[in-house]
Amino acid sequence: IGPRSCYDEGKRCAETLFFDYHRQHRLAIKVMRIFNTYGPRMHPNDGRVVSNFIMQALRNEPITVYGQGQQTRSFCYVDDLIEGMIRLMDSPDEVTGPVNVGNPGEFTMLELAEQVIALTGSRSMVDHRPLPQDDP
Repeated sequence: IGPRSCYDEGKRCAETLFFDYHRQHRLAIKVMRIFNTYGPRMHPNDGRVVSNFIMQALRNEPITVYGQGQQTRSFCYVDDLIEGMIRLMDSPDEVTGPVNVGNPGEFTMLELAEQVIALTGSRSMVDHRPLPQDDP
């Protein structure tokens, strides 16, 4: 079990508790799985890959990519996330989820790094580091 496993298990546990409560008490619930969200007013040091890459690029620092950067992620613009939340909340009670709110397209981490470098006009280079054992 890797150091990140508690994050993944915590999400699964919360969903299980909600669905159990829903079945036992017939309470309407809505379960949403939120993908990597980005957009205006992101905290520059929140530790997420988008803000990390942007901050490194703006400082012309090497952009840290783990492994060969072939891991893929789906990203969701914050306005789209909010619209998805509202639509789920307004959906009929029998819609419980889980509903994935993200983007059908995925980027590799290397593609994301290259895109950030291009969009910021940065002189950053990609710095490949060893892939952590618990990389999701």
